[in-house]
Amino acid sequence: MARPQMKSVRQQQLIDATLVSVERHGLHHTTINTISGLAGMSSGIISHYFGGKQGLIEATLKYLLDELKQALLARTLGKTLTPMERLFMIVEANFTELQRSSAATKTWLSFWSQAMHDPGLARLQCINHQRLYANLKYSFRPLLGASDACDAAKQTAAMIDGFWLRSALSASPEKDFEQAQQLCKSFIETRVMQYGENECH
Repeated sequence: MARPQMKSVRQQQLIDATLVSVERHGLHHTTINTISGLAGMSSGIISHYFGGKQGLIEATLKYLLDELKQALLARTLGKTLTPMERLFMIVEANFTELQRSSAATKTWLSFWSQAMHDPGLARLQCINHQRLYANLKYSFRPLLGASDACDAAKQTAAMIDGFWLRSALSASPEKDFEQAQQLCKSFIETRVMQYGENECH
C-alpha cells in the first residue's frame, strides 16, 4: 500500500477509535491513551497525524460533518428531483444509520456541549448549522418564494435538530429516530400545503 493511502487508513482508524472512546467514556474521559489503545497504535501517532487530542477531536467532528454532506450528495447528485423530494432527502441524510448510531449520537452530544467553550468546535458546529439552513432554504424557495423559504428553513432545521436530539436521548432511540423522520417530512408537507392555501385566499 502506498504511503499516502496508509496515512489515510491510519487516520480513519484513529477517528473510528475516537468515536468508540467517546461512546464508552465520554469526551472528557477520552484520552490519547484510550484512543490509541482502541486503535491498536502507539499514542505518539496521534500527535504525528493530528498534533494531539484536540486536533483528532476536531477531525472526528469534520468526519461526521462530511458524512452528512456525502449522505445528501448520494441521494441527490445526478438525479432529477422535485423540491419536495429534495427536502425529504435532506431529512433522510440527517437520520442515516451512522448519524443515529450510539457512537455518533454520544459524540455529537459531547461536541455540542463542548462547543460552548471551544472556539474550534463552535466554528465547525456553525458550519453544520449554516449548511443545513442553506440546503433547506434552497429547496423551499421554488415552493414558497424567497421570504417564506427563510422562515420555513429555520423551522425545519429546528425540527430536524430537535427531533434528532430527543431521539438520541430516548430510551428506545431506533423507534424514535424512525418516527422523527416521518414527523419532519409531515411538517414539510404541511408547511408547503399551508402556503398554497394562503396563496389561494
